[in-house]
Amino acid sequence: MKDVSIKLNQKKKKKKTHVPFRLNMLFFAVFLLFSVLILRLGVVQIVYGDDYKREIERTEDITVNNPVPRGKMYDTNGKIVVDNVPVNAITYTNSGATQKEMLQVAERLSKLIVKETDKVTERDMKDYWISMNPKEAEKKVPEKEREKLQQKYEDTKEYDDKVYKRTLERITESDLNELSKDEVEVIAIYREFVSGYKFTPQIVKNENVTPEEFAIVSENLQLLPGVDTTTDWDRSYAFEDTLRSVLGGVTSSDKGLPAEKIDYYLSRDYSRNDRVGTSYLEKQYEDVLHGQKAKVKNVTDQSGEIVSTEVITEGQRGKDLILTIDMDLQRAVEKIIEEELWTAKGFPGTGLLDRAYVVLMDPNTGEIKSLAGKRIVRDEETGKTEMQDDALGTFTTTYNVGSTVKGATILTGYQTGVIGPGTSLLDSPLYISGTPPKKSWKTFGWINDVNALKYSSNVYMFLTAIKIGEGRYIPHGSLPINIEGFNTIRQSFAQFGLGVRTGIDLPSEQSGFKGTSTLPGHLMDLAIGQYDTYSTMQLAQYVSTIANGGSRMEPHMVKEIREPQLDNELGPIVQEIQPKVLNRLYLENNWIENVQLGFKKVMQEQGGTAYSFFGGKPYSPAGKTGTAESFYDGPLKKYKMNPVMNLSLVGYAPSDNPEIAMAVLVPWSYTGGTDNRANLKIGERVMDTYFELQQQRAAGTPVEPDTTNGEEIIEEQINQ
Repeated sequence: MKDVSIKLNQKKKKKKTHVPFRLNMLFFAVFLLFSVLILRLGVVQIVYGDDYKREIERTEDITVNNPVPRGKMYDTNGKIVVDNVPVNAITYTNSGATQKEMLQVAERLSKLIVKETDKVTERDMKDYWISMNPKEAEKKVPEKEREKLQQKYEDTKEYDDKVYKRTLERITESDLNELSKDEVEVIAIYREFVSGYKFTPQIVKNENVTPEEFAIVSENLQLLPGVDTTTDWDRSYAFEDTLRSVLGGVTSSDKGLPAEKIDYYLSRDYSRNDRVGTSYLEKQYEDVLHGQKAKVKNVTDQSGEIVSTEVITEGQRGKDLILTIDMDLQRAVEKIIEEELWTAKGFPGTGLLDRAYVVLMDPNTGEIKSLAGKRIVRDEETGKTEMQDDALGTFTTTYNVGSTVKGATILTGYQTGVIGPGTSLLDSPLYISGTPPKKSWKTFGWINDVNALKYSSNVYMFLTAIKIGEGRYIPHGSLPINIEGFNTIRQSFAQFGLGVRTGIDLPSEQSGFKGTSTLPGHLMDLAIGQYDTYSTMQLAQYVSTIANGGSRMEPHMVKEIREPQLDNELGPIVQEIQPKVLNRLYLENNWIENVQLGFKKVMQEQGGTAYSFFGGKPYSPAGKTGTAESFYDGPLKKYKMNPVMNLSLVGYAPSDNPEIAMAVLVPWSYTGGTDNRANLKIGERVMDTYFELQQQRAAGTPVEPDTTNGEEIIEEQINQ
């Protein structure tokens, strides 16, 4: 028993000494960890304390995109067409200032500049009145009413919104009349302050900033936190109104992004106050012209003050467009249209004549060399008339064009096998039951395909259309046809660009109107261009297809896209727009050669419908004239659906190796029997001018711009 007792005591002793040892190890480990922690805290506070304090205060990194000037536009010869001009501007950047602080700055700035107040709204004035008259504003919503609102709207924000809304509603006109003219000017400035994003410069004034305003604001910037003086830009047009409608427009800085496309642009990293193209070339090439914004990172502290600014990427203005347009030629063509329109207005029966269009196109590449249209507009109040640019009408308006389409009709006859090269048909009046006589302007007797083009035989085209429609002509009888004939002719015409969009790189192109009737007489009208409607651009593509041997080229206004350079130097080419063949007509060589021969006879052989204007020209022209009996559908409502004559002309030159194709369209040219022949007069002068310019350039003779006004010349002649 004694031995057992001794062993138990020994075990107890061992157990007692084991526990304190573990506790000691634990305490020692804790001591070491606290020592390391204290040492680390000491290093953080003593060695890096100031650095970490600053880092803690930096709470936000904000990247801001600063806009850059747009790309420029040059003509095909490198002449500047659209440029950017620098303008003085006063801006404001909101770095987190309170409403009170911004109003104070706006008040100081109003004493230094003149700010227009026409954009100040009633709501702007009410908001300002509330901020300036807090006690009076509070009385607009009595305490009892506030208590009821508080019971109804537990959410604080919703309650505040309701109170503010009722306050706004109860501000009277008398209250607003208390605002002085100077205060309204402060409001105008303040509304610019708050219209932009935080840290993004917002234009306060960039129109008519006087040198005195710019200087005095620059001298007082320390008293105007957030305000800065800088250089903004505006679009300038070297050739004034020439082609202005096609060049397009750009939004102003105060309008910013168009409301209808704001989500589209915001998703592409635009800011709300960015300027963008709103129409035609400016809109079509927005992605190219807009440029690459400068990205700046602002680092702010807890109070919202900017601690540092870092440029992430340098901005680059938009890329430049090299247009296919020859501006010397464009101006000359516009002047010709103006003069010939005014001259034509001196003829009888021209009360409805008010417009004319010309398109010049390289038939081998699709490059548009001139896109010109003019319209006479009368001021209803003063009764005065003026000539306006209407180049857009060359592809946004369509008309019956007449016999110019007969080349396509002949080729459709070849393709369907109803006629062949050399086929002769009898040209004499056609008498169809229930239809007025269908005849040519002159009875030609037996005539072949080439001479049918030369003399412009309607009956030859009528008989061809009847064959395409699987009809059989019996004098004074009915004429049943297969209505598929309409589709056959239209599908064939579309291969030339007639009745379909040409693909020009401009928005809003129209394809034209297709008649819905399937009467035999209308099939015949379709074959001579007096049923469906076509644009001047479609006529240019059509005649180019014939000129180049059967390739329908896509017309385009932009030739190259180039990197921006300093000054007005042209930068490296980014993209060169290659000629694009939309479709190729599968024609036998002698088919297209026959039509080309017929077009050549029209202009170069005695008896051709355009010979009196183009016979003997050194540049060997070929083409086709057109006269369509149509109905007026212009702006003068009382003349709606009155019969009227449209004049057209298509051509190209030289006939053996074409370098230029032309389309002329003069809608509503005259009523009655007096043909003013405006299409031929315009066409002859335009084609002459083109080759004269080519000769001058080949000889190294500088082209002098003609600044005379066609309207003034004609008025002077009339007065004499």
